[in-house]
Amino acid sequence: MPKASELKKGQVVELADEPYIVRQVDCKSPSSRGASTLYKIRFAHAKTKQKRDESFKGEDFLKDADCQRLQVQYSYRDGDELCFMNSEDFSQYSLAASDLVEESKLMMEGLEGIYALLIDGEIAGIELPQFVELEITQTDPAIKGASATSRTKPATLASGLIIQVPEYLESGEVVKIATATGKFASRA
Repeated sequence: MPKASELKKGQVVELADEPYIVRQVDCKSPSSRGASTLYKIRFAHAKTKQKRDESFKGEDFLKDADCQRLQVQYSYRDGDELCFMNSEDFSQYSLAASDLVEESKLMMEGLEGIYALLIDGEIAGIELPQFVELEITQTDPAIKGASATSRTKPATLASGLIIQVPEYLESGEVVKIATATGKFASRA
């Protein structure tokens, strides 16, 4: 049973005997003494995709939903569907691209380390690895001596995502992106 303070994006929990996927977690620190930190969490119903917002104290426990986690690989995009392949028995699963808008910006064909969340044999969502490696396809030229400063510049990655990277990076380099934040973490 996870605490509200331990919830991560993509995790599946049970609310009112229904499975919900965590879509967004916002932490609110109170200004008064003795008050506990509040976590405002946006959920999406695992089957109907209906949104639900709830607030919890950090110590509140939530019940894990009864779901199966399978390791899958991102295979390809087929129109409005994203297709994944089970790494063990090579079975195929597809999920609507509209359900994975944020996650699809961090995925390239062949990405491994993804866990599919199955509820009643159907894929309800995915969990990305903590970091993904993507190549910089376009950015401004590197500035000599820029490693001593912490200035950034925009860079377009192979997946189409645009992020801020340090000035010393060039096109063609591979970088690590933190999937929780979607921001630059380090060189790969």
